[in-house]
Amino acid sequence: MSKIHTKELLDTDKTIAKRIFDDKEFPWNVLPDIKDFILELGKTLPETEYDHPKEDVWIAKSAKVYPTAYIGGPCIIDEEAEVRHCAFIRGSAIVGKNAVVGNSTEIKNAILFDKVQVPHYNYVGDSILGYHAHMGAGSITCNLKVDQKNVNIKDPEEEIETGMRKVGAIVGDNVEIGCNTVLCPGTIVGRESIVYPSNTVRGVVPEKKIYKDRENVVDKLEE
Repeated sequence: MSKIHTKELLDTDKTIAKRIFDDKEFPWNVLPDIKDFILELGKTLPETEYDHPKEDVWIAKSAKVYPTAYIGGPCIIDEEAEVRHCAFIRGSAIVGKNAVVGNSTEIKNAILFDKVQVPHYNYVGDSILGYHAHMGAGSITCNLKVDQKNVNIKDPEEEIETGMRKVGAIVGDNVEIGCNTVLCPGTIVGRESIVYPSNTVRGVVPEKKIYKDRENVVDKLEE
């Protein structure tokens, strides 16, 4: 079985949402809980450090949010994050410390760990992006199957039922996703892996791999 458990994909110390992952064997199990978690966590954030421009939106005073960005609640934007021109945060979203949400990027029901970068024309829905993950321009998570049936996680050795119609991608810590890549519903990319540009990725990419294409996945050499 590939390493797809929460502790094997994500350093939960690298997000303000650490507590939501407690006792969750698999990271996608948090997706139905994100909205309520934000509403509860937001009430505990100190007014000295976070602005509260809407009833269910909290923005760190050190964050930079461009005036043309749309921030829908519930949402938390953490310290030193940057939300750029025409970003569209639809709600139920956590943007981590020093993270970047870029031009025309859309976020919905997602957790972006600290230092995540989705800087250009990205869509991230019903997904978890681990610490320091980066999505190249135009790369997206697809969160709904064409037949609209429940999403299953398909490992070469096992298939796990999520019981959910909408599951995007789980992207591990320090992953690099190349430009114009589509991560299909239920895709898992393991820690420190690289996905080459213009791919359509399904299933599980193990950690420390280079995904050149579906038939060409090789080990990532240690630096």
